[in-house]
Amino acid sequence: MLAASRYTVAMGQSVTFIHAADLHLGAPFKGLRTSSGKWARRMMEAIPEAYERVIDAALEHAVDFVVIAGDIFDLAHPSYADYSCFVDGLNRLDAAGIPVYFCTGNHDPYTSWQHAYGKLPANAHMLPAGDDPGYFVFTRDGEPLVLVGGRGYYHQTWPYGTSIAAGITRAAGEEATGVQPPFAVGVLHTGLDVDPIKAPVDPAELLASGMDYWALGHIHSPKVYGDDNPRISFSGCIQGRAMKDVGARGVNLVTLTQGAPNRLEFIPTASVVWERVKVDVSACETLSDMAYAVKEELFRLNGAAACDEMIERITLTGVTPLHQVLRQPGVLEDLRLRINESYDRFFCDALIDRTAMPIDREKLMAEGLFPAVFLQVSEKSEEDGAREIAYLQQEFIDRGIGISNISNKALRKIEQRAESLVFDLLGEGRDAQ
Repeated sequence: MLAASRYTVAMGQSVTFIHAADLHLGAPFKGLRTSSGKWARRMMEAIPEAYERVIDAALEHAVDFVVIAGDIFDLAHPSYADYSCFVDGLNRLDAAGIPVYFCTGNHDPYTSWQHAYGKLPANAHMLPAGDDPGYFVFTRDGEPLVLVGGRGYYHQTWPYGTSIAAGITRAAGEEATGVQPPFAVGVLHTGLDVDPIKAPVDPAELLASGMDYWALGHIHSPKVYGDDNPRISFSGCIQGRAMKDVGARGVNLVTLTQGAPNRLEFIPTASVVWERVKVDVSACETLSDMAYAVKEELFRLNGAAACDEMIERITLTGVTPLHQVLRQPGVLEDLRLRINESYDRFFCDALIDRTAMPIDREKLMAEGLFPAVFLQVSEKSEEDGAREIAYLQQEFIDRGIGISNISNKALRKIEQRAESLVFDLLGEGRDAQ
């Protein structure tokens, strides 16, 4: 019985495709705290480079087709240069016989495609936008292999209370096309259950549609539903363009095989990766040690992200006698510049000091002065976290801010930070250790 099962999987039909989304060609550069002409110019080149890497990945893996789940452009009316960039990539795929199926997103709705830039290549197939979903059939060697169904945005907003996935099912697609291919793939630009504003959809609705895989766009971070057999996925944007887009960015290489779970491989495409970095400098004896510790962590992250270059926002943490040195005017900025000079492919746009100086609590308590009273109040607050949270929530409500969702862990971090700030002002503990 086991041998028969393996034979069925081995002999079953299989299809491989690239799932991309959120290209955002023409997107403006933003997000640096510290201006840098060099890196501003570099980021303007990064998105077109990432798109080229998407095309390279499709050609390298000789995929059957490519799916793009919306927001190809960042503006409703793309420039001719951005449109030409997109078409150049399509032409490369067309020359290799690779079709492309895509939908429009909230950034590039259907109305933005009514322009005089020229027709798309014959291999490009746009799913309809608005009320009615649409379906295409991918064929291989004359046989229908994949049903591709979905819809895109007609305007920049989707009607509230209307599911963008309504009516997109395998059964509806088979009825519309008159064929029953072995595979079915859905394509949508949706907030799903992550963004409740932009065309939200219950994942259960997609899972009940009969589709083998849903290629989604809009959420910029990679996200997969179902580890053992991924059937719903956001591939994320192909290139981050602000500090909110931290981590690797890329596309999914999807393989569907009859009788076997779906296989999904993430392929990085971003040449510049954004990172928020925390570095514990407790063990550092000098500022040079700190610079070296930061550089080590950056190289570790760079290797994990598989990118050429990196923009990072670094927070120094830990208890260290050097805390007072870091607080002196100009020291933190000098250290940031030293870090940037050590390797020109990394750029630290902000270096943040969250270190604390060593405090001899027992000594201060024994002295019985104001620091001792302050520490007693701090410790009492820590013991009654629930009361403190209730107090903060009421303060938020009284000021019309809404209810705070603060946790005991977050409250303790705030208290520790406040304690450190108070002792900074007092100058206590400077020579305590």
